[in-house]
Amino acid sequence: MRTDLEAFTVPTGAPILEALCIIDESGIGAAMVVDADERLTGIVTDGDVRRAILAGVSLAEVVDGCCNAHFVAVGPEAGRTEVLDLMQARSFRHLPVVTADGRLLGLHLLQQIIGREERPNWAVVMAGGKGTRLRSITHNELPKPMVKVAGRPILERIVLNLVSHGFRRVFLSVNHLAEMIEDHFGDGRDFGCRIDYLREDEPLGTGGALSLLPEPPAHPLLVMNGDLIVQANFGRMLSFHQEQGYYAMVGAKTYSHQVPFGCLERAGSQLRGIEEKPLLNKLINAGIYTISPDAWRDVPTAFFPIVELFHGALERGLPCGVFDIEDEWSDIGQPQDYLAANGVL
Repeated sequence: MRTDLEAFTVPTGAPILEALCIIDESGIGAAMVVDADERLTGIVTDGDVRRAILAGVSLAEVVDGCCNAHFVAVGPEAGRTEVLDLMQARSFRHLPVVTADGRLLGLHLLQQIIGREERPNWAVVMAGGKGTRLRSITHNELPKPMVKVAGRPILERIVLNLVSHGFRRVFLSVNHLAEMIEDHFGDGRDFGCRIDYLREDEPLGTGGALSLLPEPPAHPLLVMNGDLIVQANFGRMLSFHQEQGYYAMVGAKTYSHQVPFGCLERAGSQLRGIEEKPLLNKLINAGIYTISPDAWRDVPTAFFPIVELFHGALERGLPCGVFDIEDEWSDIGQPQDYLAANGVL
């Protein structure tokens, strides 16, 4: 998000010519019109200026008359994936960030969100499961990763998040109702990346599908489940993997559970204490992994849960890591989780 806003803003009451100069110099095709209190009052584009000139408006007239006062903006709490989702859905190249009272805080630029620097790493998303536990929602007519949260398929949100962190080649492992996923994503060009499909003739598990890659990866892979709502910085995760030289690494999330009963401590038949409704915290597997090229070569072409790769590595004394997912994360494997993600529960 750009915060050096002077290069993109023009004050209310300024002549159209001044706005045109800002548009030309900023290189984004638009200028933000702000009042004396830094509130965003409108956006003027090069197209707006061109139409005004054709209508006979002088460049000396104030910009307020030709700017768009019905603009779309987001608040400072909007996440990167949400912003990219909105910008691509509406074909925006820029999206202002405003406070609740309309003050301009920043400016999202599409070229910066997608990222100038492309990552050489590939991403593999497991999207072939039948989603048996969500059958009451999918009715066995929709792949689980294609169920919608806030109007967008979960798998689409994952792809957009990958693109926003510099991934340009994404593999989708498909099996159940694969044609629905392939029809939606195509070759990926509409989503800012190249998408290829790993077609499982029979289920291969979260690890075995990796054996279907068309060639050995030259860099560590990012591998993840396709039913996650996550805002994690995948690029940072891969950088950490490479810095530490891990064979493989698993993303972790702290899971808390409130025991609804008093828990007893005892020695034989004697009571030693009562802990009332304790909160238990466990570090859980978040369903996101990074796999080195060496680890990929150890994946068999057979049904193979990816956790078996870690079990085998630990038995052989190979270095495996844990990466804390500190950002938003939720798994929609259960109906109540899906309903909660949609704000129903």
